[in-house]
Amino acid sequence: MFSFASSRRVPLAWLALAGAWLLTGSTALAATPDAAQRVAFKQAYAVAQQGGDGWRQLAGNLHDYPLYPYLAAAALQHDIQQVDRATVEAYLAQYPDWIPAADLRRAFLLELARRQDWSGFLALYQPGLGDTLSCDALQAKLAGGGKLDFQRDLAELWTRANLPGACDPVLDAAHDQGLLTDARLWTRIDRAADAGQAGTIASLASWLPASEQPAAQQLATALRDPAAAIADATNWPDGTRQRHAVTLALTRLARRQSDSADAAWQQLQSRFTLSEAQRNRILQTLALFRATDFDDDALARLIALPAAAQTDSTREWRVRVALARQDWSAALAGIDAMPASQQQDGEWQYFRGRALAALGRADEARRQFAEQADQPTFFGFMSADRLDQPYAICPLTLADDPQREQQLLAMPGLVRAFELYAVDLPKLARREWTRALQGSDVATQRIAADMANRRGWYDRAVFTLSSGDALRLYDLRFPLASQDGLVPQAEQAGIEPAWAYGILRAESAWMSDAHSGADARGLMQLLPETAARVASRNGLDWAGGDSLYDPATNIALGTRYLAQMAARFNGSPWLASTAYNAGPNKVDQWLAARGTLPTDLFVASIPYKETREYVARVMAFSVIYDWRLDGHSVVPLATRMDAIGQPYSLPGNGTPRRKVSCPAPTTTPTTAPAGAASVSR
Repeated sequence: MFSFASSRRVPLAWLALAGAWLLTGSTALAATPDAAQRVAFKQAYAVAQQGGDGWRQLAGNLHDYPLYPYLAAAALQHDIQQVDRATVEAYLAQYPDWIPAADLRRAFLLELARRQDWSGFLALYQPGLGDTLSCDALQAKLAGGGKLDFQRDLAELWTRANLPGACDPVLDAAHDQGLLTDARLWTRIDRAADAGQAGTIASLASWLPASEQPAAQQLATALRDPAAAIADATNWPDGTRQRHAVTLALTRLARRQSDSADAAWQQLQSRFTLSEAQRNRILQTLALFRATDFDDDALARLIALPAAAQTDSTREWRVRVALARQDWSAALAGIDAMPASQQQDGEWQYFRGRALAALGRADEARRQFAEQADQPTFFGFMSADRLDQPYAICPLTLADDPQREQQLLAMPGLVRAFELYAVDLPKLARREWTRALQGSDVATQRIAADMANRRGWYDRAVFTLSSGDALRLYDLRFPLASQDGLVPQAEQAGIEPAWAYGILRAESAWMSDAHSGADARGLMQLLPETAARVASRNGLDWAGGDSLYDPATNIALGTRYLAQMAARFNGSPWLASTAYNAGPNKVDQWLAARGTLPTDLFVASIPYKETREYVARVMAFSVIYDWRLDGHSVVPLATRMDAIGQPYSLPGNGTPRRKVSCPAPTTTPTTAPAGAASVSR
């Protein structure tokens, strides 16, 4: 084990730096950054991230640069296993409120815990640094001979469905002290079961009495392998825990195999004395996933659900199944059965109009469409198309406020945020931005977003201007960013620039360093392997996955991939958008099942909520970007939402365009409409 004494093997240069930090801290924000300093900082920061003090040779003229303390912190982070406490404490004392100081404290505390230097750990520890360090602090307490108190030390941690490995020794000690009573164990097991944490249940089961361990294992099996749990359930007693396990197993299996779950329910419902809430949960889940599979009995089962088993999701899918069948009376009845708040959603207002029109109630349909047609949303635009009237887009311009801008530029945190973005460290920039503007008023946030936008930091406006009349700041919320070359790249790829902009905006909200859990990267969220194939196919340069964080590279490859998706679906932008999100094979499956539907009904029948909302968002964004590019009119959304199987032709000079106007009085949503794909991010 790395002892605290051995950890003092650190270059003396670090100790000298502690004094240097004290001299430079007061001037770190004094100078106005220039291009030469930014180049020097980027070079020094790259060296600092490799550890040691070599960065100092490159930072000789950076002592008054706003980000200078980030250099030392980066080097210390790299050398964390060799750095001693005195060096860290010197940095923390000089920059107590800096983000890199907080990161350094956390990293060094983790290192001290690894060394089991508990006295040093307690000297630097502060509460509120996360569960891992909370448990490390309890380990430090135990190492000093202390005892645990459940209410004081463990009660909050015990509410977690899952805990990090650092908590295992603490829980072991709590068990040895007799603090983990059977009642407390079951409380956490039940919480873990509802959260789907089978591993937590398995780890706690061994501390239960032998007679109760099988019930816990049954819960874990219900989560891990619901089919196996259901097969075993015929041999289970009709106990409280077994009823919980059966409910979990049936509802989880229904998501994967609705037919198998339904057959199991028919067999087991008389075997267990389930509560009304458990029965309703099972009935609700079975009906919902029979609906997403569009089974023949789906509509009848959704209608037959007990009132207590109905949710917004089951009521919504009652309408979606009816729409997929083009059963307009059933669709209208389903919308009428929704609570008033759900009926006000733009999607259901639009489909009420569609149902009324299909049932021959034309005047009512026109009134219904008119209620939506003044909204800059997917369903608002679709409603305007039904009425053949101009789109309602009412731009707002942010007034200049030089005095407030100067006040903001006097905020050290915001200066650091702008500088971090300027030197290509956007993740750190966002953290400084969030801290600097925390608690600020709406006017301040809007001006800061405008200042960021002028610096090419577009995502700040997208995330900041998301409610009230700020939704009308289209020039900020839908930037064109001509320097990244989207328009010429889209034209070279043979696709509409407005559509490409819509995809980009929906995928990353203009965060050039966006990185998904699936490893999709950059503005248009491309997977490295996909990008490599696109580059090869189109004769474009490929410099590896990290090159996707370069906007120009990402856009060049993303537009070609969009063109590839479009070509697969007769050029259709909305179907290609569907494939971009859900994958082309899924789209092929949905087309095989429901490809004869009108376009709007097909979108409504997409089983994945994420994909339905994505398509609506992209197509609405395409309208707004078309207007941004043209300035006066747009290609109607109905033109872009071409019929399935019909070849799509790119708009040209002869393509009819719809006017854009600002009706008076203007009705502006106070928040971005949920699922409406208006101007939400």
